[in-house]
Amino acid sequence: MKTDSLFYRLFQIRPQLLFELLSGSPQPASSYQFTSVEVKQLAFRLDGVFLPQNGDRNAPFYVVEVQFQPDEELYYRVFAELFLYLRQYQPPHPWRVVVIYPRRSVERLVEGQFEDLLNLNRVTRIYLEELETTESSAFGVRLVKLIIASEIEVSQQARSLLQQTQAEIMPSKLQDDIIDVIESIMVYKFPQKSRQEIATMLGVEDLKQTRFYQEVFAEGKQEGKQEGKQEAVSRMVASGVDLETIAQWLDLPLEIVREEAQKHQNSSS
Repeated sequence: MKTDSLFYRLFQIRPQLLFELLSGSPQPASSYQFTSVEVKQLAFRLDGVFLPQNGDRNAPFYVVEVQFQPDEELYYRVFAELFLYLRQYQPPHPWRVVVIYPRRSVERLVEGQFEDLLNLNRVTRIYLEELETTESSAFGVRLVKLIIASEIEVSQQARSLLQQTQAEIMPSKLQDDIIDVIESIMVYKFPQKSRQEIATMLGVEDLKQTRFYQEVFAEGKQEGKQEGKQEAVSRMVASGVDLETIAQWLDLPLEIVREEAQKHQNSSS
């Protein structure tokens, strides 16, 4: 599962998610735009940036990094990219860095490096496993906790989130997008399960009823039409589904999936 892609998609759909995770933050989500920023001369891009839009020079901008795998070089990369971005753009707003881990054991600290930076109030490390959640917890926090939920817990949590989304959010693109994300998370977590098994976990009679299935596995694409299936690869890649899962669900050779994923990456760059 490409968890960073999933998180960035969540941030696009629900920008207030960052501020729900930063429970003490007074910043209103409506004042921020989630985007990616390219540092052109050095050919790299910050994928998760929240930029203030209200003209308040005291409002910070946030650089967000999602890290679900151990990475010895993470903090070298994060702070190098941050300060190169500051050098090129010289933004008027103070900077903040947020790093999201599934659990504390994934973090890799480098002895003798970065301690002073990591201890600044400007840097926040979030360990999802340590976030306490109840039925009254912020919706966004409960949604991201679904990603790390155990197999025993995930079905009940997914159903609860689906019911809350349908009850509290008027039918709209936002409602569709959130339901789509919940369904996608289930597919990511259980790539070996059949469509019917996942439908049962979600509390629907048939996965064909869900938006995720209808848009990715539409009837025409299930009749063996190679071109239709190849078109579906782009959407699944954009959602963060790993290539092996795409190949299995679309019944395509892995090499073809890799080729289509590369085309998608080239068209998006």
